[in-house]
Amino acid sequence: MTDPVTLDAEHSVGGFDEKRAENAVRELLIAVGEDPDREGLRETPARVARAYKEIFAGLWQEPQDVLTTTFDLGHDELVLVRDIEVYSTCEHHLVPFHGVAHVGYIPASSGKITGLSKLARLVDVYARRPQVQERLTTQIADSLMEILEPRGVVVVVECEHMCMSMRGIRKPGAKTLTSAVRGQLRDPATRAEAMSLIMSPAR
Repeated sequence: MTDPVTLDAEHSVGGFDEKRAENAVRELLIAVGEDPDREGLRETPARVARAYKEIFAGLWQEPQDVLTTTFDLGHDELVLVRDIEVYSTCEHHLVPFHGVAHVGYIPASSGKITGLSKLARLVDVYARRPQVQERLTTQIADSLMEILEPRGVVVVVECEHMCMSMRGIRKPGAKTLTSAVRGQLRDPATRAEAMSLIMSPAR
């Protein structure tokens, strides 16, 4: 099972230490029997450090940073964005998992909504961290509930995990699906409608 989910208020990290990351990569190359000073690897520690700074950029972001724009348009039906690209890193093996996220919500009675691109940005905030898919799904749903205060939220994430595809059981193509449902979308009929839209073949 996954580690306990913690809210962002309880989550804090230090700044990115690029030189320390470079040294760690250099030591790892030595540990696996490579020569980090040979041609082809000489700049690898610096390149990997810069890549990790980008890949894990979500560690230094909060959902409030991206869910800033709201509009009171009086819309009170489901808002759904499908097939948001997900690229994240498994915290157990530090290898990628990738796929798509589908994020929907029913606005509050006030009709307050956020820009559609903000939902994609929210996914990135949580995906760009050492992560597990179950927690990723829950964090997206819970942050939407907390910040937008909608009547309901549904989040479905479908990913292929390289820790299953390229090592261990070695089952490339296997997909893991996780979901988080909150508020009015827990109602069976409303949930079924949302899931039918998410899983519709017209994608």
